[in-house]
Amino acid sequence: MALTHFDAEGDAHMVDVSEKAVTSRVAKAESYIKMAPETLDIITEGRAKKGDVLGVARLAGIMAAKRTADLIPLCHPLPITKVSVDLTADAVLPGIRILATVKTTGQTGVEMEALTAASVTALTVYDMAKAVDKAMEIGGTRVVLKDGGKSGRYEAT
Repeated sequence: MALTHFDAEGDAHMVDVSEKAVTSRVAKAESYIKMAPETLDIITEGRAKKGDVLGVARLAGIMAAKRTADLIPLCHPLPITKVSVDLTADAVLPGIRILATVKTTGQTGVEMEALTAASVTALTVYDMAKAVDKAMEIGGTRVVLKDGGKSGRYEAT
């Protein structure tokens, strides 16, 4: 397999998707943010000084998915039809698990939008809780599902 974002001379370019079929596409990406158990309690009990950490982080992730083409240089601007961001408190981690789902009907996939949503959601949790826990750790960011288009379905194991 060749890298598609480089032309014959090795220069970066935006992939031409004009000949690709328009299909329904979906991608899911996950991430997590680990934190001290006390920080998780502050977030889940709604005691953060900046307000509703999970609600604000969810909105930030949704907004980020819609702005992905502004952040990733060779990413196509897409007509996103759905973005959802689920945040789940996990006492074992301890922290927050994030699952971002993005859908479109178009000529290219939405993996980058899902990854961006998951990443910005985690960054927003960090921003809103850093006053009480600067040692939080963001990780595990990956695509867990991609479906639609010529390459078909991918599911992480």
